[in-house]
Amino acid sequence: KQRIHFKMYPQGRHPAPHQPGQPGFKFTVAESCDRIKDEFQFLQAQYHSLKVEYDKLANEKTEMQRHYVMYYEMSYGLNIEMHKQVLRLFPLPQQPSLVNESVGRHGGLVW
Repeated sequence: KQRIHFKMYPQGRHPAPHQPGQPGFKFTVAESCDRIKDEFQFLQAQYHSLKVEYDKLANEKTEMQRHYVMYYEMSYGLNIEMHKQVLRLFPLPQQPSLVNESVGRHGGLVW
């Protein structure tokens, strides 16, 4: 997935820094308000973009959790069925030492 990176002050957004030999920049109140408004709009757009990405990832997480639970339940059910089939097809053998002792003492198997 591609990550979105934002710079606080992208190139070309603000005037170049003061250089020696040039008069210093002095902003009027209106210019300062415009700059603040531009920054606020930029931050709002950034917030909106991040919120959309967050909502998308939250939905994806919920969907992944739903799939995990579904697969877990299926796996658990299959495991139980496999155990039932194994016990049905291959009954537990009698322990040989106990079978031999019973045959020797009683002349036959005692149930």
